[in-house]
Amino acid sequence: MAPPRIPPIQCLQAFEAVARLRSVSGAAEELAVTPSAVSHRIRQLESQLGFKLFGRDFALADEARAYLPSVRQGLAALQKIPGADGVRPQGARLRLAVTPTFSRQMLLPRLALFRHANPEVELVMQVAIPLADVKSEDADLEIRFGSGEYPGLESRRVLTDDLSPVCSPDYLHQHGPFDGFDNEADFRRVHLIRSPLAPWGTWFEAHGLQMDEPRGGAQFNDLGLVLDAAAAGFGVALMRMKLGASWLDSGRLVRLSPRTVPSSFHHYICWKPGTLERWECAAFVEWLARALA
Repeated sequence: MAPPRIPPIQCLQAFEAVARLRSVSGAAEELAVTPSAVSHRIRQLESQLGFKLFGRDFALADEARAYLPSVRQGLAALQKIPGADGVRPQGARLRLAVTPTFSRQMLLPRLALFRHANPEVELVMQVAIPLADVKSEDADLEIRFGSGEYPGLESRRVLTDDLSPVCSPDYLHQHGPFDGFDNEADFRRVHLIRSPLAPWGTWFEAHGLQMDEPRGGAQFNDLGLVLDAAAAGFGVALMRMKLGASWLDSGRLVRLSPRTVPSSFHHYICWKPGTLERWECAAFVEWLARALA
């Protein structure tokens, strides 16, 4: 007779987290997944085990209460590192170079989850410039924004995004209304804020327009500065929808079109070959990919 199949580790992690926190949303936050993903993993584990795990208000069922100590013991054993007396090295330092707007909008709001799961990691952050190789010192991992072609580096895409034009409410009141902001007449009525990080050619091409990149007007090499300039009334910016969500939510910017087009640039986490042999670097890469999925 074949031995019983071992449940998937992500299901066991979800079970342990919900049992400890008595909350699906709390477990989801800790595991950097959605609440629906946690619920799915619990159902998957229940299906494999053949019994319910939780009752009302996440009270443990009798079988689950008996099973939980084994789960916790198994997860603790898997966290032990050979050659280090079963304990992760203390004071592991991870140097991360990150682009400014990505850091403020996408990384820092989630970073407490990584620190909670890996308290022994000392994270040192420094600024990296998008589409350029400018940073204060060498880093173990680097967030880059571009095409993904980085000679001598390995990389993993962590964030894709779509583009749509935006401006401040006052600017729209002065220069609008616009009919979808997808025709040359609309473009000629406004100042187009320029950036090599979000070229207007992407929007023009998607609408079948034979127009060149604007040659005059304000230009910025940081996506946050582009949106701040638009909020200050400089003109119309081409916004990355995920990265710029807080500008829309606060009302500082409004959309000029219901349509979005895929960006040709993406955010990647990059490293030199061999870097992921260090557990803290591998852990951060995996965590970031899950957190932004």
